[in-house]
Amino acid sequence: MCPYCVRAKRLLAERGIPFEELDVGDDAALRADVMRRTGRRTVPQIFIDGRSIGGFEELAKLDAAGELTALREQQG
Repeated sequence: MCPYCVRAKRLLAERGIPFEELDVGDDAALRADVMRRTGRRTVPQIFIDGRSIGGFEELAKLDAAGELTALREQQG
């Protein structure tokens, strides 16, 4: 299990932000699509409203800047 994936899911859950998890581990086509869209091979790759924001570190930076809370409020 990917520790950064676990941390990302935990952070989103703590902030009350719903998410959909797609596991690229057993899906070569999905993995290739994510790599094409992001230019990255690492996981997790996080998308918000269809836009790639990066991985856990970028998600944590958004949280620190208060942007995850703003996102939750926009969805609510």
